[in-house]
Amino acid sequence: MDFNNKVCIVTGGANGIGRAIVEQFLQNGANVIFIDIDNEAAEKLVAKHGEKLTYFSGDITNEEIITNFVKMVLKRFKHVDYLINNACVSRNGILSKCSYDDFNYVLKLGVTAPYLLTMLLQDYFNSDAAIVNISSSRATMSQKDTESYSAAKGGISALTHALSISLAGKVRVNSISPGWIDTGAFGELSREDHLQHPVRRVGTPLDIAKMVLYLCSDASSFITGENITIDGGMSKQMIYHGEHGWSYTS
Repeated sequence: MDFNNKVCIVTGGANGIGRAIVEQFLQNGANVIFIDIDNEAAEKLVAKHGEKLTYFSGDITNEEIITNFVKMVLKRFKHVDYLINNACVSRNGILSKCSYDDFNYVLKLGVTAPYLLTMLLQDYFNSDAAIVNISSSRATMSQKDTESYSAAKGGISALTHALSISLAGKVRVNSISPGWIDTGAFGELSREDHLQHPVRRVGTPLDIAKMVLYLCSDASSFITGENITIDGGMSKQMIYHGEHGWSYTS
C-alpha cells in the first residue's frame, strides 16, 4: 500500500499497537504525527525514524492539549488524511473501587478525546480520508473488574458508527477490536496461551497495524461504520467445563 506523503495522526503512538501503526505508516511513505505522554519512548522512536515523524508530548484528556496539538498539526501540514485514535488505559473497575475521577479519566482518554479530535479536524480532512478507532473485544465481553476500560471501548465502538453517518461522503470511520495482543506487558507467554486461540497463537501489534493500513487504503473504500474483531477467533469459541481441555474451578 502506498501512503506516500499522506498525513497521519496517531494517538498513543510511542508503544505497543500505537508504535506498530506509526512504523507501518512510515514504512509506506506517510508523514506521521503522534501524541503520547511517554517522552522517553517517543524520543527514541523519533531518533530512529527521522524527519517524517513528529512527536507532540501531552495528555489528551486535557482539552487545551488537544487544541494545541491540532493547531500544531494544521500549521505544519494544513490538511490531514488519517486519524488513528489508539490511546487508552485501564484503571480497573468496581471491585477495585475505581474512583469517579479515574473512571472519567479513562472515558475522556478513550472516547471524549477521539470525538474532540475529529470535531476539530473535520474541516481539514483531505478527500478519501479515513478514521480508524482502536476499540477492543472487551467492548462486548469481559473479565471481572474491567469496567473503566470496557466502558471506554464500548463507547468508542458506538462513536465509530455514529461518526460514520455524520461524516458520510467526507470521511470513512471504522474501528478495530483487538483481542489478546502481545505488547510485552504480560512477560513470557506459555504454550497454552498460544494454543487456546483457534489460530494457535497470541496476536502481535503488527496484526492490528496491517488492518489499520487496509482500512485507510483505497482497497477498503466501500467499508465504513464497521468494527472488525481481530482476536485469533477467541470470541467465536464456545467454552464449556470439561471440554477441549477447559475446566472450571470456583
